[in-house]
Amino acid sequence: MKEEYVCNFSCPTDLKYIQDTLYVISGKWKVLIIVSLSSGHKRYREIAKSIPNITFRMLSKELKELEMNKLVTRTVHNETPVLIEYEITEYCKTLWPMLSEMISWAKHHRTVI
Repeated sequence: MKEEYVCNFSCPTDLKYIQDTLYVISGKWKVLIIVSLSSGHKRYREIAKSIPNITFRMLSKELKELEMNKLVTRTVHNETPVLIEYEITEYCKTLWPMLSEMISWAKHHRTVI
């Protein structure tokens, strides 16, 4: 028998938490950047190549926001030429269960529509 899920969100507190979450990962690109970096550290152009249609300006903006929210780290290696790498943080990995659920929901939703 299929188990029914009952929504027990206590408004308005839970709404605020959802709003906070959406603020951190919202938009067209942030989750895609996180997924791109999930395979390991990458340079800026490697990230850009892995995400179709993202502009360099947008990638730069989104990486700064992800870094500000402690989901991505930026490491500058003092070499010639200067090497800059980005990688997800351990804290970012706490998003995996939610992202996994999003994938499951999207698979199901495609069958519905």
